[in-house]
Amino acid sequence: MLAELSPPLIAQVQDAAKLLASKRRICILTGAGISAESGIPTFRDKQTGLWENYKAEDLATPDAFARDPKLVWSWYQWRRKLVADKTPNPAHHALAQWQQHTISNQQQLTLITQNVDNLHEQAGSIVTHLHGNLWRNRCSQCHIPYINDLEGSKNSEDTINFDELLLTCPHCDGYIRPDIVWFGEALPVQAWQTAEEAAAHCEVFISIGTSSLVYPAAGLAQLAKQNGAKVIEINPDPTPNTIVDITLAEKAGVVMPVLIAQMTALQF
Repeated sequence: MLAELSPPLIAQVQDAAKLLASKRRICILTGAGISAESGIPTFRDKQTGLWENYKAEDLATPDAFARDPKLVWSWYQWRRKLVADKTPNPAHHALAQWQQHTISNQQQLTLITQNVDNLHEQAGSIVTHLHGNLWRNRCSQCHIPYINDLEGSKNSEDTINFDELLLTCPHCDGYIRPDIVWFGEALPVQAWQTAEEAAAHCEVFISIGTSSLVYPAAGLAQLAKQNGAKVIEINPDPTPNTIVDITLAEKAGVVMPVLIAQMTALQF
């Protein structure tokens, strides 16, 4: 697999593998780039079809849902259709393999994602979601989770209800909304505490497929750096970030399997 990479990138991968093999506490943040490699459009991609005249930023807000809940619900049902047939790519599988490997090598790996698909879970990872989960719903009024055939059914598109009719809460009659963190809303408290603690106490922080533009998640790498961690960025379009120690300028699906294979070899 190394032969597929350029000589400079091979050297950077080997440096990263040596660093990771020697450390115990690892924190990983994944963003839209890793899901894009599975064919899932990023939030900043232009809308298509019926939605080309709308901006995602104008639909993913509490105000938009209050103003036109049917419009926002229909958009999320459309997004679910786009995602339903997508599967984990080699980067997702490599991360899951690494997480399972930590049981024997006594590393502590915390995986955090900004993504709302559950491709990490499909690959076998345990992950903390900062921005919610596309396949879960809750009441917009009383916030109680709404369990229906979306919950846990991502494994088969045939079992998912893509009906655009609005649902109502059995407890308060409020409209049901996706369990997503919209613009202007706070991140889930427990998930953010997990992310902050992992970043503050890690020895290596890895950013995968994220532009480091969306706060507060973008501040996790800075928090890690301030507490003495090394920072690795994996992104085909690296960000101009001065806190990064090692940059792997390649798709995660290409570089992650190689990186983990190299790291594992050094640990035995």
